[in-house]
Amino acid sequence: MLVIAIDGPGAAGKGTLAKRLAAHLGLDYLDSGSLYRAVAWRVIQAGADPADPAAALAEAKRLDPADLGRPDLRTERVARAAAIVAQSPPVRTELTDFQRRFAASPPGGKGAVIDGRDIGTVVCPQAKAKLFVTASAAERARRRTLELQGRGEKAIYAAVLEELEARDRRDMERAVAPLVAAPDAHVLDTTDLGPDAAFTAALEYVTGLSAS
Repeated sequence: MLVIAIDGPGAAGKGTLAKRLAAHLGLDYLDSGSLYRAVAWRVIQAGADPADPAAALAEAKRLDPADLGRPDLRTERVARAAAIVAQSPPVRTELTDFQRRFAASPPGGKGAVIDGRDIGTVVCPQAKAKLFVTASAAERARRRTLELQGRGEKAIYAAVLEELEARDRRDMERAVAPLVAAPDAHVLDTTDLGPDAAFTAALEYVTGLSAS
């Protein structure tokens, strides 16, 4: 069964790429970030503090797959809370188990594409195909600003850049499952690549592995 693990920082384009690869190859797709966002959303709705490990773990255990489709998971408030929730080792363990079950038994039975920040290093270290998708902080902030503005949210580039860089530091410096490229991952820098070029490069890498 083919499992493609895609990691990288926020707004590097890994989500768009993962969905496109899944559709093209007929595989099931899971956005691991949506799991943390859904837990954060549940914590907020419960009136709890995202920094409270007990509250975050309680909501992680109550997570319903239907929560992953909520449109309000993409707000900046939820994103900030998700970054905090993701620091909790028990929450990460709970959601890592969720992702591993998905990879082992994807709904379609053919394989899975999972994107996140620790898929190739922690969740699915045995995945044959591993991509680490990155881009400069300036370019990622530009993309995120346009994305937020396109949803009607107020977004100032400087503030978005500051938040992205803070998130990068939290992800890379956390004690549990830090953001890092797996030693055997193919690094794809999308700073100067559009969606089509990034997809072509990623597909060439994956098909090359399959042919080897």
